[in-house]
Amino acid sequence: MAINVKPFGDRVLAQPLEEKEVKKGDIIIPDTAKEKPQEGTVVALGTGKPDDNGKKIEFNVKVGDKVLFSKYGGTEIKIDGENYLIMREDDIWVSAVWPATARARGNPIKIK
Repeated sequence: MAINVKPFGDRVLAQPLEEKEVKKGDIIIPDTAKEKPQEGTVVALGTGKPDDNGKKIEFNVKVGDKVLFSKYGGTEIKIDGENYLIMREDDIWVSAVWPATARARGNPIKIK
């Protein structure tokens, strides 16, 4: 059963991209030792934050954007068994499209 979620204000609902399990030799890193994901996909936007005159400020991201966000930003929630983060737009650092192969290799994104 799908749930329709609409964040309030300047909040964004994002689905974090899960890191693939990495094995070094025979060592498997447990889930509790893994770092929190810092990238995800925007799945819903709030109503917008009003400025001093009451006019809604438009979001800089849109649904479907791949984003990088603060490691400890947002609140983790579960919807239909899936993990999501709800955060303020200020917690999002970058909205970008990058090659999946670079992400899979663990290479950092170079911005010129």
